[in-house]
Amino acid sequence: MSASLLPVSLLLAELLLVLAMAFAVIRLLRGPRAQDRILALDTMYVDAMLLLLVHGMREATTVYVEVALVIAMLGFVSTAALARFLLRGEVIE
Repeated sequence: MSASLLPVSLLLAELLLVLAMAFAVIRLLRGPRAQDRILALDTMYVDAMLLLLVHGMREATTVYVEVALVIAMLGFVSTAALARFLLRGEVIE
């Protein structure tokens, strides 16, 4: 029972993550403020990272874990830089 449940649940997880990314794109395009757009970008990179991890679980390979780590690091730095830009108007002092 569990051997047939795992591929179906991973496929369902991938579909729901793609749906979450679609909603984030809608918020990115329609967001009335810059803060909404930054939050949508933050959500998109987290969803992309999780989508890569789930796909790596489906394919049974570890290559996607390293790519997900790079996305996580770049996403965190870019979110921090954009938040600092919104607060102060400059990124580098």
